[in-house]
Amino acid sequence: MEPAIGVAVLAAFVWGGYIYLLKRSFARYPHAWLLVVFYMFAVLWYLPAVAVEADRVTESAAAFGLPELGILVWTAFTTVAALLLFLKALAAGEVSYVTPINKIVPVFVLPIEILLLGQVLTPLQVLGVVVATFAVYVANYDSAGLFRPIAKAANSRPAQLALLSAVCFAVGDVGRRVALQDLAIAERLWVPLFFGTMTVMLLPMAVARRPSLSRQEIPKFVAVGALVAFGEHLTTVSFGALPASIASPIINTQAIVAVVLGGILLGERHFRLRLLAAVLAVVGVALLSL
Repeated sequence: MEPAIGVAVLAAFVWGGYIYLLKRSFARYPHAWLLVVFYMFAVLWYLPAVAVEADRVTESAAAFGLPELGILVWTAFTTVAALLLFLKALAAGEVSYVTPINKIVPVFVLPIEILLLGQVLTPLQVLGVVVATFAVYVANYDSAGLFRPIAKAANSRPAQLALLSAVCFAVGDVGRRVALQDLAIAERLWVPLFFGTMTVMLLPMAVARRPSLSRQEIPKFVAVGALVAFGEHLTTVSFGALPASIASPIINTQAIVAVVLGGILLGERHFRLRLLAAVLAVVGVALLSL
C-alpha cells in the first residue's frame, strides 16, 4: 500500500498545481471548450504509455463488456458534472476559498464505499480521513468564527457550486475504484477511454462556445495537457491499488497545494493558517499509511 500512497501524494501535488494554473492562466476560456482541448492533448501525450503495455491493453479491451461500459459512462458523466461545477465556482470565487470546500470529497466517499462496497477501515485509517478532511476545513477557516465556513457555504453561490461538485466527484471516485479494482480494467486502457468519453460528453458545449485562439497560446495548452495526462495516470494507479476512501482524501489534499500556491504567488490572505492546514494534511496522510 505504501508505494500507492506515495503515488497519490504526487497526484495531489500535480492536481494542486493544475488548479492554480486554471485560475491564473485560463480563466477567460469557456469551461467545456477548455476541458476538451486539455483532454485531446492529454490523450496524445498518453498514447506512448498505452503502447508500452499494448498486450495488456488489448487483453483488457477484449474483455470489455456492458458492465465496464456502464461504469465508464457513469464515472465520466459524474466527473464532467463535477468539473463544470468546480470551474464555475472557481470563476466566481477565490482559489483559497472555493478549492478547500470542493475538496471535502472524502466526506462523501467514505459512507458511499462503506455502504455500497463493504469497505472496512482500521481506526487509525478512519482517524486519518478525519484529520485530512479537517485540514481542508482549517484551510478555509475564517477568524470571524468557528462556524463561519459553514455559514459561507450556506449563503455563497461559489461555495454551493463547490459543495455540489464535491458530491459529484465523490460518486466518480467510487466509480473509478469499481472500474479499476472490481472490474479490473487495465489502467493504460482506462485513462484514454475516460478522457475520450468525457470529451464526447463535453463536445457539443465546446463547439457552441469556441473562443478566438492565437498560435502563441497553443504551447500552454499542450503543456497543461501533459500535466493532465500525468495527473490522471497517477490518480488511476492510486485508485487501482487503494480503497477510494483512502486514495480520495490523499489526492484531495491538492486543495492545500492550491491554497499554498495561491498564498505565495497570488498573495491571498490567511497564508499562515493555510500552512497549518498543510501540516494537518501530512499528518492525515501518515495515519492512512499505517
